[in-house]
Amino acid sequence: MAKALVERATAAERHEALRAPRGRYLKEALIRGLFLACGLVAVLITVVTVWMFIQGSLPFFREVSLGEFLGSIRWAPLTVPQSYGTLALIADTLVIMGIALLVALPLGLLSAVYLSEYASERSRKLLKPVLEILAGIPTVVYGFFALRFVTPLLQQTILPELGFWNGLSAGIVMGFMILPLVASISEDVLYAVPRSLREGAYALGATKFEVIWRVVLPAGFSGIGAAFILAMSRAIGETMIVALAAGRTPAWPPDPTEPMMTLTTTIVNIATGDHEATAFIWSALFAIGLLLFVMTLALNVASYFIVKRYRERYE
Repeated sequence: MAKALVERATAAERHEALRAPRGRYLKEALIRGLFLACGLVAVLITVVTVWMFIQGSLPFFREVSLGEFLGSIRWAPLTVPQSYGTLALIADTLVIMGIALLVALPLGLLSAVYLSEYASERSRKLLKPVLEILAGIPTVVYGFFALRFVTPLLQQTILPELGFWNGLSAGIVMGFMILPLVASISEDVLYAVPRSLREGAYALGATKFEVIWRVVLPAGFSGIGAAFILAMSRAIGETMIVALAAGRTPAWPPDPTEPMMTLTTTIVNIATGDHEATAFIWSALFAIGLLLFVMTLALNVASYFIVKRYRERYE
């Protein structure tokens, strides 16, 4: 009897202790509502932006067919006859992006491997912030650096015939700009690979290089692939470097040693030109912006599916 009373009293006390204070659920509801509002605001901004692109580009596509817009190599909106083909612009954009990736991907991945596998904890804490400083440099500074340092350096060494404006120097400097993005994300991914996988490989007699090449990198493939695609998205949308260093003349076929004109540079030309806000050329700006949005969205969707397809789960 006494034991039952004690157990009943103990259960009542436990129930009283676990019972939430009167205002606790209200606070939780308010916080949940705040987070939901923030998420909805982000979605709303995205929807409004896309709607503005679509609405602004409708007058353009009423006059210019999608086939001409994507299939013609001639971009000449101010000459007679006018032409609004973006094929050369897309090709120039992809070539400069490719040069940037050739610089950023190997250097970024090797930096990530060193920081996660070879560097001491002290060195890692010192070197990673130093590497990420590159991400804080304004892109206009990168553009001026490409124009005044990289191009003269290439002209004085391996490419004496290189033009003052060219896609090569713009692509190289853009690669250094996106390098911290690749290195930082890849390093976080590799560092998160469970230690047990490494120790298991070492127990089987694998060398450090074999562990990195055959265990760590495959385990982090999904994150590394996502980092590469995000770097591509960043390179496609870059503006100031290509506007300053690559030139403003579409090149067909694309030649990195000659002036090139990307999609973002075209937007800069339209936005800074002497055109009235109601001019037809402004609808071309929205059309190019919509094209860039679609390209970036496609890369982000590809990144999502790569992560989903190749992600490793560890219990």
